[in-house]
Amino acid sequence: MSGDPRPRRISVFGAGSIGCYLGGRLAAAGAEVTLIGRERVGAEIRDHGLRLTDLHGSDIRVGASDIAFDTGAESVATADLVVVSVKSAGTPEAGATLASALGPGTVVVSAQNGLGNADTLRAALPGQVVLAAMVPFNVVHRGHGHFHQGSEGDLEIEQHPAVPAFASVFADAGLQLHPHDDFRSVQWAKLLLNLNNPVNALSGLPLREELSRRPFRRALALAQREALALLTARGIAVAQLTPLPPQWIPRLLTVPDGVFRVAGSRMLAIDPHARSSMWDDLEAGRRTEVDWISGEIVRLAEASGTAAPVNARLVALIREAEAGGNRQWSGDALLADLRSQRGPGKPAGKRQRS
Repeated sequence: MSGDPRPRRISVFGAGSIGCYLGGRLAAAGAEVTLIGRERVGAEIRDHGLRLTDLHGSDIRVGASDIAFDTGAESVATADLVVVSVKSAGTPEAGATLASALGPGTVVVSAQNGLGNADTLRAALPGQVVLAAMVPFNVVHRGHGHFHQGSEGDLEIEQHPAVPAFASVFADAGLQLHPHDDFRSVQWAKLLLNLNNPVNALSGLPLREELSRRPFRRALALAQREALALLTARGIAVAQLTPLPPQWIPRLLTVPDGVFRVAGSRMLAIDPHARSSMWDDLEAGRRTEVDWISGEIVRLAEASGTAAPVNARLVALIREAEAGGNRQWSGDALLADLRSQRGPGKPAGKRQRS
C-alpha cells in the first residue's frame, strides 16, 4: 500500500502452533505473511489452508493461496517484520540463520517462552532491532490446518519506538499489543504462570480439568512459592498480569475446589480441550522447554547459592517423561513427591544443610 508506513511483509520464523496462529491471524487481516517451518506443516497448510478458532467462538479461514510457506529463510530478506516463534532450544540456530538472511532495518520480535531468547537473538543480530514479546494464551493444533486459541490474553511487548509502526497491523488482526518499559518483570510474571506447564504435562489432563483439582493446584503453588521466594530475595520485580498480585496466586491455588471455581474463575476461562504446550511436546515425542521454565528457577537458585528442589524435581520428572516415563500422575501422588523433595521443615528456596 503506497504511503502506508506500516509493515505489510511479515515472516514468521517457526511455524508451530503459536507461529501458525499468529501468522494466520495477520494474513487474514491483510498482511503479506510467509510462514517458515517444517515441510510437514507446509504440506498440511497447502492441503487444507488455515482454520483459526478461539474459545469465544471466532472462526477464521485463510486459504492456502493467501499465505506463503517456506522451509528456508529467503523471505526474511524482504520482510519488514520477522516474528520468531521457534522453541527455545532452537534460538541460537535461528539467530545464525537470520544473521545471514535479514535485510537492513528489519525488526525482529521474539514471541517465545523463557527469559533470554531475545538476548540470544540480539547477540546474533547486532545490527537489528530485536524485541521481546510474550504470548499469554495457549494454542492447540487440531490437525488439518486447524489451530485453536484455548485461553485468553493480549500480547505483551517491550517498549520501543519501532512498536507503533506494526502495532496497528496486529490490532487489525485482533491481536492487541501492550508495550512495557520493564519487560523483564513481565517475563518473570509469565514464567510464574508457566510453571503450571510441567504440572499439566505430568497430569495428562486438559488444563481446565487439571486446574479444577486441588492437589494439582497445590503442586503448582509449591513451585510458585519457591520461585517467588527466590525472586523476592534477589529483589527482582514481577509484573501483575492477572487481577491478583503474583504473590497472592499461590494462596488462591490452595483453596478448596468449590471456592476456587468462584474466586479463580478467570483462571478457569480455558477451552475444555486446551492443554499446555509441554503436554503437546511430550505427545509428539519432542524435547520440551522445561529448561526454559522450571529450569530458569533452578538456575536462579544456583546463582543465589541456594536450591530450588521443587522446580528441580519437575525438571527431572519431565526429563523422565520425555524418555517414556510416567505421564499420568495423580494429583495426590505428584504433590506428595514434590513435598518430599523439600524435606521436613525445609523452606522453599533454601539449601538444606547436610
